[in-house]
Amino acid sequence: MEELKNYGHQHPLLMLNGEQLLGNANRVVDCSRCGEKVSAPCFSCVECSGFYLHKTCAEAPLELNHPFHRHHPLLLLQTPPYTSYTRCVCDFCDETCEKFIYHCSCGLDFHIKCALFTFNIAERNLKELEHVALEDPSFSSKNNGGNLGKCFACWKPLAMYTYFSLDCRFNLHKKCAELPLKMDRLFHRKHPLVLQFNSERRACKVCQVTQQRGFVYGCSPCELAIHIDCASPLPVIEDKSHQHPFTLFWRQIPFICDACGTEGHHVAYTCGTCSIMVHKKCISLPRIIQHFTIILLFHTLPRNNVHRVFHTYFIRKEYFESLNCIWCHEVVDTEHGSYFCADCNVIFHVNCALHEKECYCIVSQENEDDKSLDIPVNSITKVLETNDAEEATLIEHCEHKHYLMLSDKISEHGDKCCDGCLLLISAKFYHCLRSDFFLHKSCTELPKKKLFSKHSCYGKPFSGPKPFILTSDCMFKCGVCEYLSNGFSYKCNECGEAVCLRCLDLCLQDAVKIPGHKHPLLFYYDYEELCSACGRDIIRAYRCKDCNLHLCNLCATRPTRVRNKCDEHILALTYDKVNDYANYHYCDICEKERDPKHWFYHCETCDTSVHMDCVLGKYSFIKLGSTYNEGNHEHPFTFVKKIHYYPECVECSESCEDLSLECAEPGCHYIAHWECGKSAIDEY
Repeated sequence: MEELKNYGHQHPLLMLNGEQLLGNANRVVDCSRCGEKVSAPCFSCVECSGFYLHKTCAEAPLELNHPFHRHHPLLLLQTPPYTSYTRCVCDFCDETCEKFIYHCSCGLDFHIKCALFTFNIAERNLKELEHVALEDPSFSSKNNGGNLGKCFACWKPLAMYTYFSLDCRFNLHKKCAELPLKMDRLFHRKHPLVLQFNSERRACKVCQVTQQRGFVYGCSPCELAIHIDCASPLPVIEDKSHQHPFTLFWRQIPFICDACGTEGHHVAYTCGTCSIMVHKKCISLPRIIQHFTIILLFHTLPRNNVHRVFHTYFIRKEYFESLNCIWCHEVVDTEHGSYFCADCNVIFHVNCALHEKECYCIVSQENEDDKSLDIPVNSITKVLETNDAEEATLIEHCEHKHYLMLSDKISEHGDKCCDGCLLLISAKFYHCLRSDFFLHKSCTELPKKKLFSKHSCYGKPFSGPKPFILTSDCMFKCGVCEYLSNGFSYKCNECGEAVCLRCLDLCLQDAVKIPGHKHPLLFYYDYEELCSACGRDIIRAYRCKDCNLHLCNLCATRPTRVRNKCDEHILALTYDKVNDYANYHYCDICEKERDPKHWFYHCETCDTSVHMDCVLGKYSFIKLGSTYNEGNHEHPFTFVKKIHYYPECVECSESCEDLSLECAEPGCHYIAHWECGKSAIDEY
């Protein structure tokens, strides 16, 4: 054994060959710096049992001036310089760094082996990379097994001839291991392009895509980054979406892409026949797509009429009533590319139509004539009587066993809720002559089946509209607002997720009109702001283009009239301050301060003001007095809220002050909190 210096350790280290390692460690040991399996030659501590270092890890310099990161040195740290809540990830291999990392003040982090591996590439130490150089089908481009199928330099699928190491787990195309460190290109004559890490996370100037890992060719003075493949673009590209080939055109000044209408830089492709100039990435734009917002607007029409939008490079303005993009609601320049459907009067910016992969699917030209979806059938099973205006006055409904009669006499029935949407009845409604059952006229006329496009089953990408079936199951949790409800819902025919009537109605509107605001609210799919009504963070909003008003999904569906035990009158949703006295900005339910900028519920008669969330608790959309028949209990239950006295829950012995289940059988005194009773019934 040869004794050497400490290499930053407090005790002397001994170099071990293969036989000495086997004799010194009777089990598999890991390197104390990189955490991977130790192989000879390596170092072992004289005094610390179990302390081993790879030779490369032991000899790693405390400060590394890396050719791929020339601005700052990389410093070797024993632990990542972050809090315990922040995960440190290597900027080369994208795996977690737990100890002994190379760190730069600009935020780059590397495993020891990753830093040294890339250093060898930069220094052209190819013999250090040549652990294995062979043709291996398991590492071919057909391999989809995570990083093992990708090159660590360009992060493209591996070709057949590759440098890779079974010990270090690094994979490189042979061409990427031998990339020139500098290159001159016509599209950037000022300075040479230098091979480096993309430490600034810049988007490629050619394809406009930001590559998080791997190498790029960059120019620091010009703040420029070019992907490895984009630095040597193909001179001619053919794509089946365009009838002519595109030819490379070196260009040093900005241009407007004729395919998408946005600015491009440095490299363009032209079609001389069509006289158009496009980005490299826009050559292969899909010609026909199916987008969920089209289905959203025209959900009752056959699919082959409205569900497709076509890409074009130019549109005559007279074809359209409106040139506002239905995604971002800004005007589309028809002098450049867009997605459109002239029959539906619908138009998209190209980048808006393709903004989220989950929101569209590509339609092949071979499948353009597929079958349309069925038109939904009305939920009124049978009209039994009509009035002189041919309005149905007595009907059978698919979700109720008795006849329903039309009425507009709200005062005769007190403050009843619609059994469909669970909001207070208003205007015309149908009611049952034999039971406590009410439906708004609009809820009665809903179809048995709706096409719901704002839905992907359990995170699956968008693959067309999903049929949702009208049902009145006892209890469900809405997949949009997440409220519990026992009203009507539409359930996905594939995954079973339910959506309440309030949310579905909102999702199927192009523009939402709310009381108290004079302009319609448009839905913005990518909009980060604070909700004007409740103050919560939102990433998608219903927004007014003319005013500074933006609402989250939940606030856009707030009922305008509610009943609560805090007041004997109906409370109205209020959008403006009732008065300016700070002493009055308190909630009469929780007695905490209210933000006067946020919406609240108010009773003008009693001057009662309450938070929206205090009125709309967890169980606001469960109808009291309705039955609950799920589980194996021998008797049905009734949903109740005791106001005048609070009996003890038979399960937890606490007072039943909130929603409870009470046995409907006469003489049975079972009553329990909803949560307690539900758990007990499930166990029973």
